[in-house]
Amino acid sequence: MNIIVPLRQVPDLVEELEIESGGKDLDREWLKFKVNEFDDHALEEALCFKEDHGGQVIAIALDANDADKALYAAAAKGADRVIKITGNFEGQVASRTAAKAMANVIAQLEWNMVFAGVQAVDERDGQVGVLLAHFLGVPHVSVVTGVSNNGGTLEIHKEYGGGIIAEFEVAPPVVLGIQAARQTPRYVPVAKVRRAMRSTDLEEMDAGDVSVNVGSQVTRMYKPEAGGRAEMLEGSAEEVAAKLAEIIRSKV
Repeated sequence: MNIIVPLRQVPDLVEELEIESGGKDLDREWLKFKVNEFDDHALEEALCFKEDHGGQVIAIALDANDADKALYAAAAKGADRVIKITGNFEGQVASRTAAKAMANVIAQLEWNMVFAGVQAVDERDGQVGVLLAHFLGVPHVSVVTGVSNNGGTLEIHKEYGGGIIAEFEVAPPVVLGIQAARQTPRYVPVAKVRRAMRSTDLEEMDAGDVSVNVGSQVTRMYKPEAGGRAEMLEGSAEEVAAKLAEIIRSKV
Protein backbone atom coordinates (compact mmCIF):
# COMPACT_ATOMS: atom_id res chain seq x y z
CA MET A 1 0.00 0.00 0.00
CA ASN A 2 1.17 3.52 -0.78
CA ILE A 3 1.02 6.00 2.09
CA ILE A 4 1.03 9.79 1.74
CA VAL A 5 2.39 11.75 4.72
CA PRO A 6 1.83 15.54 4.77
CA LEU A 7 4.57 17.34 6.70
CA ARG A 8 3.87 20.79 8.11
CA GLN A 9 6.46 23.20 9.43
CA VAL A 10 5.24 24.96 12.58
CA PRO A 11 6.83 27.61 14.84
CA ASP A 12 9.21 26.19 17.43
CA LEU A 13 7.46 27.06 20.70
CA VAL A 14 10.74 26.90 22.57
CA GLU A 15 11.62 30.22 20.93
CA GLU A 16 10.40 33.62 22.11
CA LEU A 17 7.44 34.48 19.87
CA GLU A 18 6.82 38.10 18.88
CA ILE A 19 3.85 39.66 17.08
CA GLU A 20 4.53 41.70 13.94
CA SER A 21 3.63 45.40 13.84
CA GLY A 22 0.32 44.84 12.05
CA GLY A 23 -0.85 42.64 14.91
CA LYS A 24 -2.24 39.86 12.71
CA ASP A 25 0.69 37.44 12.50
CA LEU A 26 3.88 36.43 14.24
CA ASP A 27 7.06 38.27 13.39
CA ARG A 28 8.58 35.69 11.04
CA GLU A 29 11.92 37.38 10.30
CA TRP A 30 13.84 35.35 12.89
CA LEU A 31 11.22 32.74 13.63
CA LYS A 32 12.47 29.15 13.74
CA PHE A 33 10.35 26.31 12.40
CA LYS A 34 10.26 22.57 13.01
CA VAL A 35 8.25 19.62 11.72
CA ASN A 36 4.93 19.38 13.53
CA GLU A 37 5.28 16.79 16.31
CA PHE A 38 2.23 14.78 15.25
CA ASP A 39 3.35 14.77 11.60
CA ASP A 40 6.63 13.26 12.78
CA HIS A 41 4.62 10.47 14.44
CA ALA A 42 2.58 10.03 11.26
CA LEU A 43 5.78 9.58 9.24
CA GLU A 44 7.13 7.06 11.75
CA GLU A 45 3.90 5.03 11.68
CA ALA A 46 3.96 5.06 7.86
CA LEU A 47 7.57 3.85 7.77
CA CYS A 48 6.80 1.06 10.26
CA PHE A 49 3.76 0.01 8.21
CA LYS A 50 5.89 -0.10 5.05
CA GLU A 51 8.54 -2.19 6.79
CA ASP A 52 5.86 -4.70 7.83
CA HIS A 53 3.75 -4.80 4.66
CA GLY A 54 5.70 -3.17 1.82
CA GLY A 55 4.53 -0.33 -0.39
CA GLN A 56 5.79 3.23 -0.64
CA VAL A 57 5.90 6.21 1.69
CA ILE A 58 5.53 9.58 -0.05
CA ALA A 59 6.19 12.72 2.02
CA ILE A 60 4.70 16.01 0.83
CA ALA A 61 5.05 19.57 2.15
CA LEU A 62 4.05 23.09 1.16
CA ASP A 63 6.87 25.24 -0.23
CA ALA A 64 7.39 27.35 2.90
CA ASN A 65 9.42 27.54 6.11
CA ASP A 66 12.39 25.33 5.15
CA ALA A 67 10.21 22.64 3.59
CA ASP A 68 13.25 21.25 1.73
CA LYS A 69 14.96 20.43 5.01
CA ALA A 70 11.90 18.58 6.33
CA LEU A 71 11.53 16.60 3.10
CA TYR A 72 15.19 15.62 2.92
CA ALA A 73 15.02 14.49 6.55
CA ALA A 74 12.00 12.34 5.63
CA ALA A 75 13.98 10.81 2.77
CA ALA A 76 16.88 10.11 5.13
CA LYS A 77 14.48 8.30 7.45
CA GLY A 78 13.18 6.08 4.64
CA ALA A 79 10.54 7.92 2.59
CA ASP A 80 10.59 6.66 -1.00
CA ARG A 81 9.49 9.94 -2.61
CA VAL A 82 9.47 13.54 -1.40
CA ILE A 83 7.33 16.20 -3.08
CA LYS A 84 7.33 19.95 -2.55
CA ILE A 85 4.01 21.65 -3.32
CA THR A 86 4.69 24.98 -5.00
CA GLY A 87 2.49 28.04 -4.70
CA ASN A 88 2.09 31.18 -2.61
CA PHE A 89 2.40 29.90 0.95
CA GLU A 90 4.19 32.76 2.70
CA GLY A 91 3.00 33.89 6.12
CA GLN A 92 -0.02 32.31 7.72
CA VAL A 93 -1.62 29.51 5.72
CA ALA A 94 -5.12 28.53 6.84
CA SER A 95 -5.71 24.83 7.44
CA ARG A 96 -8.32 24.70 4.68
CA THR A 97 -5.97 26.29 2.16
CA ALA A 98 -3.17 23.87 3.11
CA ALA A 99 -5.53 20.89 2.91
CA LYS A 100 -6.88 21.97 -0.49
CA ALA A 101 -3.35 22.34 -1.90
CA MET A 102 -2.34 18.94 -0.55
CA ALA A 103 -5.54 17.29 -1.81
CA ASN A 104 -4.94 18.69 -5.31
CA VAL A 105 -1.53 17.04 -5.38
CA ILE A 106 -2.57 13.78 -3.69
CA ALA A 107 -5.35 13.34 -6.27
CA GLN A 108 -2.65 13.06 -8.95
CA LEU A 109 -0.74 10.29 -7.13
CA GLU A 110 -1.31 6.58 -6.65
CA TRP A 111 -2.15 6.11 -2.98
CA ASN A 112 -4.13 4.01 -0.54
CA MET A 113 -3.77 5.87 2.75
CA VAL A 114 -2.93 9.31 4.04
CA PHE A 115 -1.28 9.45 7.47
CA ALA A 116 -1.67 13.02 8.73
CA GLY A 117 -0.76 14.41 12.14
CA VAL A 118 -3.87 14.64 14.29
CA GLN A 119 -3.31 18.35 14.96
CA ALA A 120 -0.74 21.14 14.87
CA VAL A 121 0.17 24.01 17.17
CA ASP A 122 -0.70 26.68 14.58
CA GLU A 123 -4.16 25.42 13.59
CA ARG A 124 -7.13 27.64 14.39
CA ASP A 125 -9.89 26.68 11.95
CA GLY A 126 -9.81 22.91 11.66
CA GLN A 127 -7.63 19.86 11.38
CA VAL A 128 -5.81 19.22 8.13
CA GLY A 129 -6.52 15.48 8.20
CA VAL A 130 -10.29 15.95 8.46
CA LEU A 131 -10.24 18.58 5.71
CA LEU A 132 -8.09 16.38 3.46
CA ALA A 133 -10.64 13.60 3.73
CA HIS A 134 -13.36 16.08 2.81
CA PHE A 135 -11.57 17.37 -0.28
CA LEU A 136 -10.57 13.84 -1.38
CA GLY A 137 -14.04 12.41 -0.72
CA VAL A 138 -12.83 9.48 1.41
CA PRO A 139 -13.45 8.24 4.99
CA HIS A 140 -11.48 9.63 7.91
CA VAL A 141 -10.55 8.32 11.35
CA SER A 142 -8.86 10.66 13.83
CA VAL A 143 -6.87 10.29 17.08
CA VAL A 144 -5.37 7.05 15.76
CA THR A 145 -2.92 5.16 17.96
CA GLY A 146 -2.51 1.97 15.95
CA VAL A 147 -2.79 0.74 12.35
CA SER A 148 -2.47 -2.84 11.10
CA ASN A 149 -3.19 -4.65 7.85
CA ASN A 150 -6.08 -7.08 8.08
CA GLY A 151 -5.99 -8.78 4.69
CA GLY A 152 -6.98 -5.88 2.47
CA THR A 153 -8.72 -3.86 5.16
CA LEU A 154 -7.18 -1.91 8.01
CA GLU A 155 -7.66 -2.42 11.73
CA ILE A 156 -7.59 1.04 13.30
CA HIS A 157 -7.25 1.83 17.00
CA LYS A 158 -8.83 5.16 17.91
CA GLU A 159 -8.56 6.80 21.33
CA TYR A 160 -11.50 8.48 23.02
CA GLY A 161 -11.63 10.55 26.20
CA GLY A 162 -10.68 8.74 29.38
CA GLY A 163 -8.26 6.48 27.56
CA ILE A 164 -10.98 4.36 25.93
CA ILE A 165 -9.71 2.63 22.77
CA ALA A 166 -12.09 1.64 19.98
CA GLU A 167 -11.32 -0.64 17.04
CA PHE A 168 -12.48 0.14 13.50
CA GLU A 169 -12.21 -1.90 10.33
CA VAL A 170 -11.73 0.42 7.36
CA ALA A 171 -11.19 -0.28 3.67
CA PRO A 172 -8.77 2.06 1.83
CA PRO A 173 -8.64 4.69 0.51
CA VAL A 174 -8.76 6.49 3.86
CA VAL A 175 -7.24 9.44 5.71
CA LEU A 176 -5.98 8.78 9.24
CA GLY A 177 -5.20 11.42 11.86
CA ILE A 178 -2.23 9.89 13.69
CA GLN A 179 -1.85 10.80 17.35
CA ALA A 180 1.03 8.48 18.24
CA ALA A 181 3.23 6.07 16.33
CA ARG A 182 3.87 2.58 17.62
CA GLN A 183 7.38 3.67 18.58
CA THR A 184 9.34 6.87 19.16
CA PRO A 185 10.03 8.65 15.85
CA ARG A 186 13.46 7.61 14.61
CA TYR A 187 16.40 9.96 14.90
CA VAL A 188 18.31 10.79 11.75
CA PRO A 189 21.82 12.31 12.02
CA VAL A 190 22.72 15.45 10.09
CA ALA A 191 25.27 13.54 7.99
CA LYS A 192 22.55 11.20 6.73
CA VAL A 193 20.30 14.16 5.86
CA ARG A 194 23.17 15.70 3.87
CA ARG A 195 23.63 12.45 1.96
CA ALA A 196 19.91 12.45 1.21
CA MET A 197 20.22 16.02 -0.11
CA ARG A 198 22.82 14.83 -2.62
CA SER A 199 21.07 11.63 -3.70
CA THR A 200 17.33 12.33 -3.41
CA ASP A 201 15.19 13.68 -6.24
CA LEU A 202 13.13 16.45 -4.63
CA GLU A 203 10.04 16.57 -6.84
CA GLU A 204 7.90 19.66 -7.28
CA MET A 205 4.16 19.76 -8.03
CA ASP A 206 1.95 22.82 -8.39
CA ALA A 207 -0.75 23.35 -5.77
CA GLY A 208 -3.35 24.28 -8.40
CA ASP A 209 -6.51 26.12 -7.43
CA VAL A 210 -6.58 26.64 -3.66
CA SER A 211 -9.38 29.20 -3.53
CA VAL A 212 -11.52 28.00 -0.64
CA ASN A 213 -13.45 29.61 2.22
CA VAL A 214 -10.84 29.66 4.96
CA GLY A 215 -13.52 29.80 7.65
CA SER A 216 -12.09 32.59 9.79
CA GLN A 217 -9.84 35.62 9.68
CA VAL A 218 -7.34 36.86 12.27
CA THR A 219 -8.18 40.45 13.18
CA ARG A 220 -5.72 40.94 16.03
CA MET A 221 -3.20 38.92 18.04
CA TYR A 222 -2.17 39.68 21.63
CA LYS A 223 0.52 38.40 23.93
CA PRO A 224 -0.85 36.78 27.11
CA GLU A 225 -1.15 39.15 30.04
CA ALA A 226 1.05 38.43 33.01
CA GLY A 227 -0.76 37.00 35.99
CA GLY A 228 -0.06 37.49 39.65
CA ARG A 229 3.45 36.93 40.91
CA ALA A 230 4.49 33.74 42.64
CA GLU A 231 4.72 33.85 46.41
CA MET A 232 7.73 32.04 47.83
CA LEU A 233 7.18 30.42 51.22
CA GLU A 234 10.20 30.31 53.49
CA GLY A 235 10.93 28.64 56.79
CA SER A 236 11.03 25.12 58.15
CA ALA A 237 8.87 22.35 56.72
CA GLU A 238 6.36 22.83 59.54
CA GLU A 239 6.23 26.61 59.02
CA VAL A 240 5.82 26.29 55.25
CA ALA A 241 3.08 23.67 55.72
CA ALA A 242 1.23 25.96 58.15
CA LYS A 243 1.47 28.95 55.77
CA LEU A 244 0.30 26.79 52.85
CA ALA A 245 -2.66 25.49 54.86
CA GLU A 246 -3.62 29.06 55.78
CA ILE A 247 -3.50 30.17 52.12
CA ILE A 248 -5.71 27.23 51.09
CA ARG A 249 -8.23 28.04 53.88
CA SER A 250 -8.41 31.67 52.69
CA LYS A 251 -9.26 30.54 49.14
CA VAL A 252 -12.08 28.18 50.14
